[in-house]
Amino acid sequence: MVEERTSRGVREGRQRIGDPIVRAVARLPVNVRTKLLIAFVGTSLLLVAVGLLGQRVLGQSNDRVASVGPLQERAVQYSQLQAQAKYVRAVLSVNVATDFSTVWPDTAPPQLKGKYSLAADLFALDAARRISSGTAEDQLLFTPPREDQAILDGIKSKADELSALLLEEVIPLYEQATISNENEEMRPHRAHAEGLASDLQQEASRLANRTTDEIDRLIARNKSSFESSRTLFIGVAAGALVLALLLGVILSWSLIGPIQQIDTRLASIASGDFSGTVEVENRDELGALGANVNRMNDELRRLYTELETASQHKSEFLANMSHELRTPLNAIIGFSQVLRDEMVGSVNEKQAEYLDDIISSGNHLLSLINDVLDLSKVEAGQVELEVHPFSLREALERGVVMVRERATEDGVRVAFAADPEVDVVDGDERRIKQVIFNLLSNAVKFTPAGGEVDVSATRANGEVRVSVADTGPGVAPEDRERIFEEFQQSESGVAQREGTGLGLALSKRYVELHGGRIWLESELGRGSTFTFALPARSSTS
Repeated sequence: MVEERTSRGVREGRQRIGDPIVRAVARLPVNVRTKLLIAFVGTSLLLVAVGLLGQRVLGQSNDRVASVGPLQERAVQYSQLQAQAKYVRAVLSVNVATDFSTVWPDTAPPQLKGKYSLAADLFALDAARRISSGTAEDQLLFTPPREDQAILDGIKSKADELSALLLEEVIPLYEQATISNENEEMRPHRAHAEGLASDLQQEASRLANRTTDEIDRLIARNKSSFESSRTLFIGVAAGALVLALLLGVILSWSLIGPIQQIDTRLASIASGDFSGTVEVENRDELGALGANVNRMNDELRRLYTELETASQHKSEFLANMSHELRTPLNAIIGFSQVLRDEMVGSVNEKQAEYLDDIISSGNHLLSLINDVLDLSKVEAGQVELEVHPFSLREALERGVVMVRERATEDGVRVAFAADPEVDVVDGDERRIKQVIFNLLSNAVKFTPAGGEVDVSATRANGEVRVSVADTGPGVAPEDRERIFEEFQQSESGVAQREGTGLGLALSKRYVELHGGRIWLESELGRGSTFTFALPARSSTS
């Protein structure tokens, strides 16, 4: 799954890199820092543009709201004029429609016993004067527009005319009128006054209605303008966001794509594949990095080829030399044993001691040559396992028997325990036995007198595990991987002055040839546990 996701990501990266815009950005002859700076500045400018537009929209909205206030003040003042004009007309209309002669007592003055009411006319006169004075700027508290001023002048003119009519023509008649003549002289003046009051009300209503309509139109325009501004702001903000994201995606893919390609190539190089190259079109640090990776790939390929050739030559040399050395070494060991067994004559004690040293050293050298020969065959790929079923339990028991004599001499106890499920496995019996013997002999060799070596075998999770635990000095953390390499030993191994440093390396390769693994768990001063695992034989086999 991980490999599928990785390959899918790489394919996607390559498709993105193939986009013309991404490729154009990648080919810009500027460094990565400059590209990032350009992207940052571009995004910042978009944000500033959105902010300025938002500020302008809010400012226009505030201006529109503020423009409604003066109109509302004008509407209030004009409504007051309208109400006063309506009041004047209503008073005059009541004075015409009502016969006041029937309501006055006999003791009332003659001028009050007419058909009309002097009090009503006085109220009308006062209202007309208020209308006249109410059209002045100091009373309105604002400067009316030119078109309103013309109407206000007409209202003032009619209010003044009405006031003059009432004061000079109508009210003086109350002193002359009597009930008998029913104020006949007032009728034409009153008709004129009522006409002026009607015109006054119409003009005031027209002014108030006009202002109210203007407020309604302004509110409608403000609402429409606000919706348009809001739509524009949202559109510009969305466009800026899309542009910022697009800029980020283009820039990121112009950087991520080459990084993915370089990472894939480095992973291939790490796995030993030097056949490919990385193609990075960037003209920045990533392009230089891609070129350096290609140069490193070519150099590693050359060095790897040379190393393979040298390793092959080394393996062939070691194999030939080991084979050539074994023949005379076998003769030396053979003739030394003949002399030691006194088959050709007697030898004295000193000669016998020398012959024992020769035989011991010869066997040690022969073991070293055999290990080198086996290791060279493994490295050269010339080892063919003879796989067949064999009893792992018996192989472990025989290995324990082989090292028990030396262990007893050194005062080391060797114990063996195996699960009942551990018995027959498929493998090369001779080489598995060699692995077991190497681990057992190392454990006995490094365990001090009075110590213990525990051998155990278990079966779990589809594999058989064999563990050899000792109570020796342990292995330092920095040496736990190194001791599985050729001719490498831990500090305790160097102090023993025994061995060649090939046993664990050869054991590791034999186990891996069987599809298994080997590892070490150790603690300084408390011992070590070497464990190797082999695929378990299926129960149906």
